[in-house]
Amino acid sequence: MLIGTMARQTGVSARLLRYYEEQGLLAPRRRSSGFRDYREQDVHAVRHIRALLAAGLSTRAIAALMPSLPGGAGLAPVPLSADLLAVLRRERVRLRDAAASLLAACEVLDAITASAQVPHC
Repeated sequence: MLIGTMARQTGVSARLLRYYEEQGLLAPRRRSSGFRDYREQDVHAVRHIRALLAAGLSTRAIAALMPSLPGGAGLAPVPLSADLLAVLRRERVRLRDAAASLLAACEVLDAITASAQVPHC
């Protein structure tokens, strides 16, 4: 698929798709015309990229992880440096703690809304 279709399908701008390619996160094939040709596996890759960026990982860390991300042929083991592995472990702890905080906040909101009384006009 061409970049415009990819942008519509993923909700990511064409400019951002080109940036992901510059950063080594995507590697679309090229048509004989020179246009980028994205595959379905690229759609899945963009979803993973967006999730990892939202979680706070850098594009450099994500690029190192790309071969291991689910989608396409499945998981492939990649050698990770000790530094990158430490970063990933810290990020996982941070995300787990953030998720626990969000769940606690949801429980408080559930308790408040369950006991709320709506005033009658």
